[in-house]
Amino acid sequence: MKTIYTFLVIFLFIFSANCQDDPNSFNYVIKNNIKKYNLESNLAFENKDSEKGQILFDSLVSNHLIGTRFEDYTLKGFEKRKIKLSEFKKPLFILTHASWCIPSKGEIPALNKLAQKYAKDVQFVILFWDKKHNVKQIARKFNHNISVCYANESYKNDASIVANLKHPLGFPTSYFLDENLKVINIKRGGAQPSNKSTYVKAYTMNYNNFRDGLGSLLIEKNISKEQLSTN
Repeated sequence: MKTIYTFLVIFLFIFSANCQDDPNSFNYVIKNNIKKYNLESNLAFENKDSEKGQILFDSLVSNHLIGTRFEDYTLKGFEKRKIKLSEFKKPLFILTHASWCIPSKGEIPALNKLAQKYAKDVQFVILFWDKKHNVKQIARKFNHNISVCYANESYKNDASIVANLKHPLGFPTSYFLDENLKVINIKRGGAQPSNKSTYVKAYTMNYNNFRDGLGSLLIEKNISKEQLSTN
């Protein structure tokens, strides 16, 4: 009887410890900091102060989110039906988007070019907050070096990833993770060229914007700044 009691005590202790939030996890940190961020960023939005909004976003990322670790989410894709983030075995660039948001001019070609160039070193993932049938058409525009995935509130198994990635920071948002799912950087999505911008200018703006975000991942893998600056 004493042995059984001891076993139960140990089991409950381990279970309790495992159920506690990990203070180093992205989910835990975002949950404990997002309320204040939303209050301040909403106020900046109401005041049409985009510069203040960006400062608040950058502060949240640099002071709280960098260094946290992602949950090993399971993604639903088109080529492979399901895949866990850890199965990619290399640093990750995850861009969250939605099929009803039109990508800016030159954005998809810029992503395709970067994915083609750096596929050996970084896994590119586009995660659409939508249902599969709504994503099929736009998914065809990305090349084979980009894993196009989808998640939606209506899918039972997507509740966690939607709650932790879609709602807190919105979209499009770029997440840069090392091979152990540690957050290296987080940025807003693509560039925002004006409607009057030429295709070449818009493409270049998007290319440079995403490449700058990739810099922290690529430099960690000992890719020189000279290589990184070459289009």
